[in-house]
Amino acid sequence: MSRAPKEVIEDVVDSDAPAEVRIARLWWVVSAVAALLLVVLLAAVIFYREADKPFGFEVEWMGELVEARAPVWTIPALVFDWVGGGISSFVYVPLTIIGGLLIWRRPWAALYYAIAAITSVTIATIIKVLVGRPRPTEILVQPDFGSFPSGHSANAALIATTLGIIFWRTWVWITGAVYTILMMLSRTYLGAHWISDTIGGMLIGVGVAIIIWAPFALRLYRERRLPHPPIWVKVDRHPADPDAAGHVDP
Repeated sequence: MSRAPKEVIEDVVDSDAPAEVRIARLWWVVSAVAALLLVVLLAAVIFYREADKPFGFEVEWMGELVEARAPVWTIPALVFDWVGGGISSFVYVPLTIIGGLLIWRRPWAALYYAIAAITSVTIATIIKVLVGRPRPTEILVQPDFGSFPSGHSANAALIATTLGIIFWRTWVWITGAVYTILMMLSRTYLGAHWISDTIGGMLIGVGVAIIIWAPFALRLYRERRLPHPPIWVKVDRHPADPDAAGHVDP
């Protein structure tokens, strides 16, 4: 004998079974793709208006920063230069982030960050080579070839966005945003980039982080809900209860 529709609905509403998790991704990805397309458009404008001709506002901004240079600003700017570039950005910082995520039981987050970081560096490098924009003349460091986009800014924005997505904490987002802005300012202060270079790099970092996040979204969500003691602490999970947060043995 079939049951009345009302009884079926009441059983579903009163059930303790976990509902299927759905994570909205479409508009995030659309926005990220738009950010990357904006970078391509900016690159085309720079290239076709002659790559060695900065915008007027960029020249004025660079002049103000050159006049304001002092050891109290130069030293921290050089620290940002070291952290965001060279062997530090390719080895030390990525290994620290990936190692920390693995130690605190976030393997999917580590994989997500690694893929996003490699993708961001690859895209930024390709655009650098294609545009071939010369760097400013008032430069205090010796970076590699190509001014647009800023690799330091791309790395900073990627780290800020990926870690913000992984941990989903307000303070992580705020810290990441401040770090990215300071990195962008330090690049123009040191004369390593024009303003548009840093904006292009920032858009690449954010855009890549969100696009790569999309296929990892559900796994990162589930991983975030699990306990994350270091790997040397035993965790007693309850396989019978798929939604159980787990029990950490001291």
